[in-house]
Amino acid sequence: MIEAADAHDFPKLWLVRHGETVWSKNHQYTGLTDLELTEDGVQQAVAAGRKLSGVKFSSVLTSPLKRARRTAELAGFPDAEVVPYAHEWDYGDYEGQRSVDIRKKDPSYLIWTHGVVRGETLQQVSDRADHVIAKVLDTPDAALFSGSQQNSPSLRQRNVLLVAHGHFLRVLAARWLQLEPIEGRRFVLETAAVCNLGWDKKTPAVTGWNI
Repeated sequence: MIEAADAHDFPKLWLVRHGETVWSKNHQYTGLTDLELTEDGVQQAVAAGRKLSGVKFSSVLTSPLKRARRTAELAGFPDAEVVPYAHEWDYGDYEGQRSVDIRKKDPSYLIWTHGVVRGETLQQVSDRADHVIAKVLDTPDAALFSGSQQNSPSLRQRNVLLVAHGHFLRVLAARWLQLEPIEGRRFVLETAAVCNLGWDKKTPAVTGWNI
């Protein structure tokens, strides 16, 4: 019989949002548009690496988009594994737009409740986030929140780092906590911020945010 793992034995998922780009600086929706970091973004990425310098990672993952891959490289992880499904929300027709401008036409607009036109749904973003969590926990997606993953022999203590994007990481944080993806709206995430998702006893928890 496999005994349930102690919380200290569970994997911890570290998150880094990519450094600043011109569009993120201007608060434009930046989904699949493949932008470079600004000079400030480069410095932010280097600073994030310093914050992570004392952590030993068993694996480092990154979005396929170059702003994330470059952030990983500058933070000291040039060999990060590219995870194709860890990209940012596909904003469709809202790509490059600002929410403040969209609200001039519809004052009630919020991306979390209204979604985007001809892009991904929030549920599709959530499904991709679940895939990442399943990869980190080394368990099938269907077992993520059933409790059965806590009895898995593959569930062992390790630190995993993911470098990705604002909306995607906010949804992922909500899903780690076993919340609906819309609750990602409660997690404000700065550029190049370092965060940590871990456990309180055997309950998934946020153990560090915007570090």
